[in-house]
Amino acid sequence: MAKWVIDIDHSVARFSIRHFMIANVVGLFSKMSGVILFDPPDLTHLSVEADVEVQSLTTGHAERDEHLLSPDYFDVATYPKILFKSTKVEPIRKTHFKITGHLTMKGITNPITLEADYFGPVKSPFSSKTCIGFSATGKINREDYGMKSNVPMEGGGLVVGREVEIALDIEADLLES
Repeated sequence: MAKWVIDIDHSVARFSIRHFMIANVVGLFSKMSGVILFDPPDLTHLSVEADVEVQSLTTGHAERDEHLLSPDYFDVATYPKILFKSTKVEPIRKTHFKITGHLTMKGITNPITLEADYFGPVKSPFSSKTCIGFSATGKINREDYGMKSNVPMEGGGLVVGREVEIALDIEADLLES
């Protein structure tokens, strides 16, 4: 099985969450690493282990980032990484699939299923590297991971919504076959 390493310079994890029940706030984790075992184009045997460095979070607002890194949310001092390990892949179409696995944040592990697309392989025009890409999306409830800071809004709802939309864009380089 071919081994691919996630390219930290070309991979990100994003999230979007409702704020004041009227707008979405978007955050980005810019440092992700891991390994993908995959023989293109056979999606049935694909497996992924990835980790995201929580400290790489940015929302474009320093005070908000500081609050998100605090114990109210990610608690980066105690839990510096978010981990994902796949357990099952279900091909849907030639390059589209569902990937199920375990997502661990703040020491809490829950199952998650992501909708994903596969791209490649391609040869880099700048080196002899062979690369593949993936985009994946899914949703979680932040409270399932111990992020229970809830300030109620007048008229209903919360300052920060419970449902979090997740999006991953991953580029990986062939390491060995």
